[in-house]
Amino acid sequence: MKQSNRVPAQMQEKYDSLTKATDAFCDAYLDEDYKQLIRLAIAALSRKRPSPLTRGKEATWAAGVVHAVGTVNFLFDKSQKPHCKAPLIYEYFGVGSSTGPNKSKEIRDLLGMSQFGHEWMLPARLKSSRVAWMVQVNGLIVDIRTMPYEVQELAYQKGLIPYIPDAEPDDQI
Repeated sequence: MKQSNRVPAQMQEKYDSLTKATDAFCDAYLDEDYKQLIRLAIAALSRKRPSPLTRGKEATWAAGVVHAVGTVNFLFDKSQKPHCKAPLIYEYFGVGSSTGPNKSKEIRDLLGMSQFGHEWMLPARLKSSRVAWMVQVNGLIVDIRTMPYEVQELAYQKGLIPYIPDAEPDDQI
C-alpha cells in the first residue's frame, strides 16, 4: 500500500486545521518522521467515506492520531528516541485521559494500524525491525531479506514488505 497525503477537496480545510495542530506538537516534542506519518494518517482518515473527521472535536482527533501513531511506534517506551508520555499528548491537546486512548483505538482500527505492520512504522524503525520483514513462504515464516531478489520483488509487489531491501530506493517499483 502506497501512502499519500492526497485529500478530497471537501476535506482539505479539516486536514489543514488538524495538521497545523499536530505539526506544532511534533515540532515541540517529536520529529519530522512522526510529523510525516501523522500527516499520512490524517490524510487516510480524510479519504474514508464518510470521513470520520467530520464528527467530533478536532482536538480529540489530533490527540488520537498522535497517540495512535505513537502507540504503534513505541513512543511511550523510555528507551525510544523520541519519547514522550501519553498524558503529555492529552494535556497538549486539552483532552481527557480516557478520551485520547479511546480515539486512538478507533483510529488504529479504522486504519488497520498495528505494531506488527510496516505500513505505519517510522522509516527509521523499518530497517532494524525483524517483524516488518517476516513473510510466509511455502508455509514457513522467513526473513524476506535472506531470500533471492525475485522473491523480495514479489513480496513488495503484493504489499507484504515496505520496500525491496536489496534494491536502491530509486529502483523501487
